[in-house]
Amino acid sequence: MKSPFVKRRGATPLENGASEALDEVLITVVTGDKQGAGTDSKVFVILHDTEGNSSPTLRLNNRMITNKRGQSCTFKRKAGIPGLKALSMIEFWIEKFGVGAAWFVDRFTVRILKTDEVFVFPVLRWIKPSHAHMTLTVYDLSLPQDTPEKLLPQRMTNLGTKKRLYRYTQHVPGGPAQIENLPSDEKFSEDYYWTFATEKINLLAKTKLIEWTTSKWKTLDDLRKVFNQSLGEPKCMSVWQEDWWFGLQRVQGVNPNVITACKKIPEKFAVTEETVSGLLDDMTLAEALEKNKMFICDLEITEGLPHNEKAELPSPFALFYLNKEDKLMPVAIQLKQEGGHDNPVYTPKDPSNTWLVAKMFYNCAEAQHHQALTHLGYTHLLMEGVVICTHRNLSPSHPLFKLMAPHFLFLLAINTRGLEKLVSPGGWVDNCMSQGLEGIFEHMKRGFDRWSFEREGQVEKELEARGVMDKNILPYYPYRDDAVPLYQAIKKYVSTVVRHHYDTPEKLTGDYELKWWREELVKPRDQNGVGLKDIPGNAEEGFTSVDEVVDTITSIISTCSLGHAAANFQQYEQYAFVPNYPGILFGKIPTEKKNYTEEDIMAMLPTKRMTLDIMVITKLLSSRGTKSLGDFEMQYLYDPVGVNAAKEFQKDLKRLSLEMKKRNIDRQWEFEWLDPEIVPNSISV
Repeated sequence: MKSPFVKRRGATPLENGASEALDEVLITVVTGDKQGAGTDSKVFVILHDTEGNSSPTLRLNNRMITNKRGQSCTFKRKAGIPGLKALSMIEFWIEKFGVGAAWFVDRFTVRILKTDEVFVFPVLRWIKPSHAHMTLTVYDLSLPQDTPEKLLPQRMTNLGTKKRLYRYTQHVPGGPAQIENLPSDEKFSEDYYWTFATEKINLLAKTKLIEWTTSKWKTLDDLRKVFNQSLGEPKCMSVWQEDWWFGLQRVQGVNPNVITACKKIPEKFAVTEETVSGLLDDMTLAEALEKNKMFICDLEITEGLPHNEKAELPSPFALFYLNKEDKLMPVAIQLKQEGGHDNPVYTPKDPSNTWLVAKMFYNCAEAQHHQALTHLGYTHLLMEGVVICTHRNLSPSHPLFKLMAPHFLFLLAINTRGLEKLVSPGGWVDNCMSQGLEGIFEHMKRGFDRWSFEREGQVEKELEARGVMDKNILPYYPYRDDAVPLYQAIKKYVSTVVRHHYDTPEKLTGDYELKWWREELVKPRDQNGVGLKDIPGNAEEGFTSVDEVVDTITSIISTCSLGHAAANFQQYEQYAFVPNYPGILFGKIPTEKKNYTEEDIMAMLPTKRMTLDIMVITKLLSSRGTKSLGDFEMQYLYDPVGVNAAKEFQKDLKRLSLEMKKRNIDRQWEFEWLDPEIVPNSISV
């Protein structure tokens, strides 16, 4: 097939043996990290320079690449363009030869030996044997309205293909938008999948020496001993009964997004001056409220959720006081929303085990909220819809696609596998969480109906909405103190790239792919959209300012990185020793201030077999599979602005990492989960 771009200055095909001095180039091709990515097909290339000249068809050798990540081959060829100084485009195609067929190409680089200039053409696509040519510009980076006219059909065809591959479904009526069928490009790489699978086998092997049965634990000491023999002791085991630890869980646990400044006690919460008398240093309740010393957690969202028939689910309030030492101390817990004779308010003045059981039931309710919303709902599943929408509406050549793509790695794959193994009938959630499968789906539905970009979508605004952004109000809040600067670093990186590509108002208004993208983000889920609320902009114009684009992209990258890291990586530390943060407690919600025995408490806890499942799954979920934030597994942006922005981002992250390590020295309890060295690029586990 003749190239539509060919224009030669008397260049002669190389096979004719021309004697004219032709400029030599080194063409390097790199195969991506996909199963079966290599090819032994015939590979052909045509180079185009900035003067409109084209090379002859250059053939590259067969049996080029293996399946290994980053495998590359370099070929020295004569370009056939006299005086070649700069390249503008590359055409390439493959013709089937031997066993290998489709080829996943990461990139081509072309070095002009005479000038030593290097031109990069990122591909990051499957190329199938065909006489049709794939043509890419340098950096393969353009807004749709700036795409060369001859390349527009290719761009539109690619989007059409993506729309067929990335299709929405709702596995749960009213639930989040999810992928109908996992595209092959989204599957785990061979290396990553193997690591993930073998890690679970290794964890199970470490617990083999323990006699796991369906019987209950007899004493807390029996339960404690099992960790020494298997997966290691969670640090909380020695302090889990302490009130100061219960306070710390609100500001640096797996669910640090519930604690709210309290100006007034809710009418449903039957707390009076007498209730908390003696628990507020020398203050009255009215004084403590007035001086911003009171904080509250309200889990009314769990009220009436379906639940395991043997495990009732609270919908509690918990009230906290910031004491003179700036420690957040629990002073009252009510386990149901409506007060009454069978719903007392528990306080530290009650018998120690009575108060302990109240804290355990509160934590059990919060664990349901954590898994349904903070973890699974507001990171994994919220972003699944965003990933699908991005593939359907932004070309791989779009700068915003390239900016977000590293943060989507393996997300659809882990969601597909996670739902299949963990959130399914008889799976981990069904067996080891009080809300069970039906409950978690209803919980997520409620949460998705409430989620707003203007609140949950942005770290700083979410903190402000809860009244805890100000350090003078809540001095010790490790989640906030680490999340905010990390969010700002991400925003700075995003802003640099976005403002470069939308440096005039016309570029923003002319970007029809961006408008399609926003339109589908806000479209209701039952109408083939993602259903996100309060995304900035409007239906007529799309995004109306560059600031709106920056905020939206920052929110997405932040959710895929720091949002998921905060909710995920300390799950073993919180959940594994079950009394500390119980995913399930058997029996009815307490209705009176009973003085519980240790035997009573042990009867509430999961069986030995369930404990094993909780330990292994939370250990697995707490492991990291992909690289640290900013150290991208796949590089998409090769243009100078993108490359320099990434380098600056990496410098900022390194500085933040050092600052966080310093802060940890003086903290009440180590909080390392938002250290950029620990935060991955994407939701991959």
